[in-house]
Amino acid sequence: MPAEHGHGHFHEVNFDPTASEPDHYDAAPTAGRAYRIGIGGPVGSGKTALTAALCRALGDEVNLAVVTNDIYTTEDADFLRRAGVLDPARIEAVQTGACPHTAIRDDITANLDAVERLEEKFPGLDLVIIESGGDNLTAVFSRGLADSQIFVVDVAGGDKVPRKGGPGVTTADLLVINKIDIAHLVNADMTVMTSDAHRMRGSLPVITQSLVDTPDAPDVAAWVRSLL
Repeated sequence: MPAEHGHGHFHEVNFDPTASEPDHYDAAPTAGRAYRIGIGGPVGSGKTALTAALCRALGDEVNLAVVTNDIYTTEDADFLRRAGVLDPARIEAVQTGACPHTAIRDDITANLDAVERLEEKFPGLDLVIIESGGDNLTAVFSRGLADSQIFVVDVAGGDKVPRKGGPGVTTADLLVINKIDIAHLVNADMTVMTSDAHRMRGSLPVITQSLVDTPDAPDVAAWVRSLL
């Protein structure tokens, strides 16, 4: 059913769960700058823990830095600094002041500024990880900000999450199903969850992991290395 916006014309409403939100930015050239990977997902899915794991796994071999996004605080950046996974100067915090998708898709200026500050401080960066604040299943990064995107969900949300779709689940370059060590505690069927994820994503990759059992996220780290 078309939706009227009160200015004399209609827009078709798109309920296709594989469709990305409109991206107003062209993909930025990658030559001469750090490769940028966006990590998004719902609140509590483990985005910051995954970012910390990648810093531990890659920090000795890749020249990297991190940008975090929170709505009103710098909590995620503070967590990473306390964890000692990187030189604190290599971690920039963005306070979005609005829904996180605003700063990773709609107006990416603050994140681009943060990346630029890091590249000025640390010439020759190979990789910048941009962690989004917690958002919903529609949260995707603009290709003007992130060259590749990881989307993180966790089993505590239920094994139904992948089949709910949404562009975060269906179009991200990598889907990570996190916290599989507690699946039995929340009655999440991993066979259902992984099969639904593959069905919704086609040929796009899916990784299941527990950062309790594998704190350096070896499979995701290997995927990142393949991009670099």
